[in-house]
Amino acid sequence: MRAWIFFLLCLAGKALAAPQEALPDETEVIEDPTTEEPVGANPVQVEVGEFEEPTEDVEEIVAENPCQNHHCKHGKVCEVDDNNSPMCVCQDPSSCPATAGVFEKVCGTDNKTYDSSCHFFATKCTLEGTKKGHKLHLDYIGPCKFIPACLDTELTEFPLRMRDWLKNVLITLYERDEDNNLLTEKQKLKVSPLHHISLLTRSPRPLPWQVKKIHENEKRLEAGDHTVELLARDFEKNYNMYIFPVHWQFGQLDQHPIDGYLSHTELAPLRAPLIPMEHCTTRFFEACDLDNDKYIALEEWASCFGIKER
Repeated sequence: MRAWIFFLLCLAGKALAAPQEALPDETEVIEDPTTEEPVGANPVQVEVGEFEEPTEDVEEIVAENPCQNHHCKHGKVCEVDDNNSPMCVCQDPSSCPATAGVFEKVCGTDNKTYDSSCHFFATKCTLEGTKKGHKLHLDYIGPCKFIPACLDTELTEFPLRMRDWLKNVLITLYERDEDNNLLTEKQKLKVSPLHHISLLTRSPRPLPWQVKKIHENEKRLEAGDHTVELLARDFEKNYNMYIFPVHWQFGQLDQHPIDGYLSHTELAPLRAPLIPMEHCTTRFFEACDLDNDKYIALEEWASCFGIKER
């Protein structure tokens, strides 16, 4: 359980700060790096030529790189064609940065271990338009390994732990927000229920108004390794306390595009790290897709976690 909370904190950290790596199929910005003019090495850091006689300024014309602000999805890079127009082409897997450790490896749905997510998406790009490429997805973080089958009884227990985990992650984030003064007390009380739905899919951080209410509730079950029986009883007694965490997680994932549906790609940031730790993850999310259309609607997501329609 502690490993779960630690991991989602890392994910939330990415949301609170700028992402260090694009999500699967998320677009990337190809920037044209520039170098600064070196400063003199003398003690007072006087730049070379500072005391020379002034000369007429000559404006240097620098050709703009067409790829500078051109966006390419993960697995592709920008190149310029013969007409000096930017275009996205598949990245050569051999051009991916060298990996430093086993934790950078990822496992594809083809049960093949790739050196990094860069290598995976570059390979997937080369298979575009093929049946194999259409079925290939990033399965989970880490090298491929044996994942035991999920039993029916285990599948029933999974949402109990997941709900409790989401609630505790939000509480931890809220407490960390107070420690770092990321929001003033006035800002924390400013979010009203009327803005809940619109802000749910836009805010990169938990909405303090709802989380504050959960945090101060004396009936809240503290984080811990609880039995499934206790988790089930607490959900029945404190049902309203679990609604927002479940909806919040959906909103965090529903980003590309924001349409009320989760694709396999949008679900990846949550399921990919969980699979090695929770072997029922894949079966659970497959069961959430009630109409088997390869997308999980908000209603299907809520139903999976036992949240009733309102």
